[in-house]
Amino acid sequence: MASTCVSSSFKLLFVYSLLFFSQYFIVSSKGQGLPPIVKGLSWTFFDSSCPKLQSIVRKRLEKVFKDDIGQAAGLLRLHFHDCFVQGCDGSVMLDGSAGGPSEKTAIPNQTLRKESFKIIEDLRERVHKECGRIVSCSDIAALAARDAVVLTGGPNYVVPLGRRDGLNFATETATIDNLVAPTANTTTLLTRLATKGFDATDVVALSGAHTIGISHCGSFTERLYPNQDSTMDQTFANNLKRSCPKADSNNTVNIDVRTPNIFDNKYYVDLMNRQGLFTSDQDLFTDQRTRGIVTSFGTDQKVFFDKFVIAMIKMGQLNVSTGGQGEIRAKCSVRNKKKLLVDVVEGLEKTLAAAF
Repeated sequence: MASTCVSSSFKLLFVYSLLFFSQYFIVSSKGQGLPPIVKGLSWTFFDSSCPKLQSIVRKRLEKVFKDDIGQAAGLLRLHFHDCFVQGCDGSVMLDGSAGGPSEKTAIPNQTLRKESFKIIEDLRERVHKECGRIVSCSDIAALAARDAVVLTGGPNYVVPLGRRDGLNFATETATIDNLVAPTANTTTLLTRLATKGFDATDVVALSGAHTIGISHCGSFTERLYPNQDSTMDQTFANNLKRSCPKADSNNTVNIDVRTPNIFDNKYYVDLMNRQGLFTSDQDLFTDQRTRGIVTSFGTDQKVFFDKFVIAMIKMGQLNVSTGGQGEIRAKCSVRNKKKLLVDVVEGLEKTLAAAF
């Protein structure tokens, strides 16, 4: 019964996104009306070399989400956690090595869905089979995040492509320092993201990604125990306590109580009704610097969609590697062995040249 409901829900969502496709689709070969793109990326990067790239990703994810719509939030979150730490270089996908633990094992990333990594790898295999090893894992992750938005009812938008995969993962300290905890207040959010070039509108718009997805109790129970957060609606709090009867409960709840599987502006309606799940969510409405932005998004979905697209395109270009930088991984979780061999050979050549 549950799978039938999910399937029917997905079909309705897909029809919904098609009906509103023309209203929210932003496309221009010159990127008119969109943020500027960094050197090395292009709106048409694979139009000639891999023309089926975007349709391969989209069609596969249509099937994935039909089976489990919850995977959309996982892919969107994976892209966020990749980009905010060391840039959009696919480093969050790398496994650990003898040199140290990977970003995957850092505390903020331990709740990333394992299935998200598998989905990206599956997409990589399909893309490389069609076009050869010319598309990076980081580009595929960016496209998957966009399609996670579109296929749950959100805005469609163009994604600048041409990213190269990073050669190293960030340290655990760097990972923690660059990802904002759900317990953070608005001051922390604004300060942290300002260092990456985001203004208050960008911050509130990106937070709207919480309109889909779930959370473990441990991410918000400090607002319930031992004392309830005064900014939380009482009925909402009572419902959360039933799902999370103890501070260390390991259950999960929907982040958006109204439309948890639809990408819309109801997350902001939640905040306006004091039903935001995390401190980092609800404080956006409590804080006077961002309250008006929350209200504008909550009362006009198109305004939210437009600002979300701008913020996502900006985020997707954080510290990207392009051109001869990085590599195109043959497997998303492992740095190319060939590249490692080349480095060793080049190192030996330099050593021999210096000796003679």
